[in-house]
Amino acid sequence: MVPDADRAHPLTATVPFKPGRWYWRDLVASLDPVADAADIHRITAAYEFPWDYQRALELALYRTYCVPSVSAVLAEAGNFRKAPQKRYDDTALLMAELVEHGVDSTRGKESLRVINRQHAMYEITNDDMLYVLSTFIYEPLEWIDANGWRRLHPNERLAAFHFYRGVGQRMNIADIPEGMAEFRRWRDAYEARVFRYADTNNEIGNYTLDLMCAWYPQAVRPLVRKAVQALIDDDMARAFGFPAPAPRVRGAAYSAIRLRSRVVRWFPVRRKAYGTEGTENRTYPGYPTGYRPADLGAHPITPRDRMAGGGCPVPHGMAADGTGEGNAR
Repeated sequence: MVPDADRAHPLTATVPFKPGRWYWRDLVASLDPVADAADIHRITAAYEFPWDYQRALELALYRTYCVPSVSAVLAEAGNFRKAPQKRYDDTALLMAELVEHGVDSTRGKESLRVINRQHAMYEITNDDMLYVLSTFIYEPLEWIDANGWRRLHPNERLAAFHFYRGVGQRMNIADIPEGMAEFRRWRDAYEARVFRYADTNNEIGNYTLDLMCAWYPQAVRPLVRKAVQALIDDDMARAFGFPAPAPRVRGAAYSAIRLRSRVVRWFPVRRKAYGTEGTENRTYPGYPTGYRPADLGAHPITPRDRMAGGGCPVPHGMAADGTGEGNAR
């Protein structure tokens, strides 16, 4: 039984000296997946499955590049060609800020302001924004249930949905489904409608693969490339124009990940959150010391600049504080 103090303030209460391996899962079970969505999601992403969440979000973003209209915007922006590592680090850190500090914290609002202003520079449809949001929900949940050291508690699944739905509302993304199953059906139908090969998919996909390979010594980069390609499904491979991996290669890649999870299952419970200071970025050594979320991303634009012409039709940044909360649904 989790004490009331823990239930009211789950991440500020003192963790027992020798917590059981199921301490965080049991705490999650005592919380409300709607009212406590942010706390539950932080437990899942920063305490229980930090490595899995980071890998799954990488694949989630990779999946969005299979949509030609998304990859075309990224190709136009040029960041994957000119500064792929910075682009990767900016995205990872901004999302980590939201999880670590909360969407309504000072740093969370500042992070959302940066995200909204970057999107406002380009023509992006509401459906594309909605699809990207959906991948942040479902890819990690499916990855963890298939490959994590334990299966997710139902509260963790619902909390992830409500957390990212709140993010989407603050980005003024319209027509976000109210139910988890409804959103999943929308996402599947959208993929069936728009997933197809495009040269820009292939371009952005290869830039990203090259970046991931660059993190490792030259001698093992061909193996890393094959391993990453083995983790994507056949629909993604076709949309990128990549060869489908041999079943034995895909099986070996996932077997290695599941072997890791069997080992992690015996680790002691994590007492310290894996947050922005633990995010493996190569652009901002020593982050977060001396940095603010506003330092991340390309040079931001003002709402006046955005209104001057073009830009994403989703009305980002219309609230007084710049977070986009003014028109949230």
